Amino acid sequence: MLLRMTFSDVVARRSVLRALLRIALCFACVAKAADDPRVVETDKSASPDAATLRVMSFNIRNSAARDGANAWSYRKALVVRTIRDFVPDLFAAQEVLADQFDALCDALADYTPAGVARDDGARKGEWALILFRKSRFDQVERGNFWLSEHPDEVGSKSWDAALTRICSWVKLRDKVTRKELVFANTHFDHKGVTARREAARVLRERLGLLAGTNALILAGDFNCTDADDPYRVLVTENGAGPNSAGALYDSYRELHRERQPDEGTFHAFKGGVTGSRIDWILHSPHFIAMTAAIARPEPSSPFPSDHYPVTAVLAYRAQ
Repeated sequence: MLLRMTFSDVVARRSVLRALLRIALCFACVAKAADDPRVVETDKSASPDAATLRVMSFNIRNSAARDGANAWSYRKALVVRTIRDFVPDLFAAQEVLADQFDALCDALADYTPAGVARDDGARKGEWALILFRKSRFDQVERGNFWLSEHPDEVGSKSWDAALTRICSWVKLRDKVTRKELVFANTHFDHKGVTARREAARVLRERLGLLAGTNALILAGDFNCTDADDPYRVLVTENGAGPNSAGALYDSYRELHRERQPDEGTFHAFKGGVTGSRIDWILHSPHFIAMTAAIARPEPSSPFPSDHYPVTAVLAYRAQ
């Protein structure tokens, strides 16, 4: 059974917990492992589960697009550098074609990939690619399902969707906390209004079964805003939550409480900021967002993609 919990019911408690976690993290001392300097031992008496996860989601724009000076061949190194600059523990990329999959896996050899191409369940079409840091996680299980009325049917498409859409997921065991979590990545249809709403319902049901009582992080390009139906299904509808722990939370909105006119994450290689977020990092109540950002380069910089990456640093809540 889902526990119904509205955002307003938990704001005060989460604010206090977040403040306590920030204090604990200020006293983080030594690196957990020399090959992963981002993983730290924390003051266990202050917050037993204060270890953090660095999460990035990035629509990298597919390499088949006719983008001229913004073609993939010119952007590839910049995309890799953008990822490495943030040093994610968990990375989700959308619009990834086979050549881009190969390039990212080659350049980011300290990560393990997960996912398949959506058209044939192998290498045809776009990936919702997952990369997870080898030094931080052990893989427990992985899989994929399609955002359709027949989620287990490879390449299936339903409702008013223009294209086949997929969710890829991986269940991991965190080497720092020994906890298990599910990390999922998806890319909603760009045209189908019904398809986006129903895809959110498929995600809510499927990921709930996969995660159970474990932690869940869902990242992706949702092709809609936090004022639209899919967001309500995943985040706010009846205390919606894909697992028994309660609702999913929007990491960005936790820390940036009021909607602003400059939250755009899609900019069409023009560098604009006006608009709403269509790229999100959502998480179960097992975490508290410590930071959340739209990662925009300097105005004079070239753009690695037509989307800005979004990032979050999530801390495990003390149990």
